[in-house]
Amino acid sequence: MVEHKLTAIPNTENVEIKQGFIDRYSKLTDWEEFKKYCLCFLRRSIRVNTLKADIEETRKSIESKGWKLEPIPWCKGGFFISHPDRKDVGNLWEHHIGKIYVQESVSMLPPLALDPKPGDIVLDMCAAPGSKTTQMAAMMKNQGLLIANDYKGMRIQSLGINLQRSAASNTIVTLMSGTRYKDFQFDKILVDAPCSGTGTIRKSLKTLRIWNPSMLRKISNEQFRLAENAFLNLKPGGVMVYSTCSLEPEENEAVVTRILNRFDNAKVEKVNFPGLKIGTSVMEFEGVKYHEEVKDSVRIWPQDNDTEGFFVCRIKKLLDE
Repeated sequence: MVEHKLTAIPNTENVEIKQGFIDRYSKLTDWEEFKKYCLCFLRRSIRVNTLKADIEETRKSIESKGWKLEPIPWCKGGFFISHPDRKDVGNLWEHHIGKIYVQESVSMLPPLALDPKPGDIVLDMCAAPGSKTTQMAAMMKNQGLLIANDYKGMRIQSLGINLQRSAASNTIVTLMSGTRYKDFQFDKILVDAPCSGTGTIRKSLKTLRIWNPSMLRKISNEQFRLAENAFLNLKPGGVMVYSTCSLEPEENEAVVTRILNRFDNAKVEKVNFPGLKIGTSVMEFEGVKYHEEVKDSVRIWPQDNDTEGFFVCRIKKLLDE
């Protein structure tokens, strides 16, 4: 991968970071490296929407306008994008007509881990604003059924707009809590759960201000309820992917541990992403030991690949013996 020059976010020299946050992340990773990347601008990235466009033709069209595109190693059709004088990727004509989707590079990982195929019956439990939904619709070639759900009406609006612009025609939008699904069996389910967002500091410094360790238990319990219900609605032999843009063990390894302890027929499957550096899973934190299978989950630190932080875990529902 091409070396990328880090650019510091202005006026962050004296940004307030809570001591509890520093202490916690000093236990989890190299604090100074983590802090350095968190206080630098995030690289912009796009994904070519293959429902509407050819990857190479679209690449040449954008490059002819003076933009530089660098392939994202782990996602075919994904590119890091930059311009010497412009930052308004969203103003590209290719974006307006749905040929590309502006999407964070590691946000492309959960659909790749789930690997939906044409003809599958798939649930995107926490879908808005639709980055991963539109990616999965393209992977499915608009064949099969993709249910895109979210629990807030305001979020459904952006989801619907993005689905229309991307020409996703195999998709049904639903509005309810993901915990309310029952009596319907899916081949594959994505639970990209609402989270504390500690992997997205580069994009939203306010995460540092609002971070509060006391909120983690509540968030983690809700994440478990979503993941638990997703597993209950999987067909035997089906697969779910649990993911967050958080780096908190309570929201990641702990939730996966609870699923593995709850279901004897749940098994973590290792996923490989070419060109992606993966951090070591947290096996124990603050006196709590996690299930041995969480070692095969995917934990990504911002400093590993110059991206956001992310967590991805693929869980299979074993066939009845």
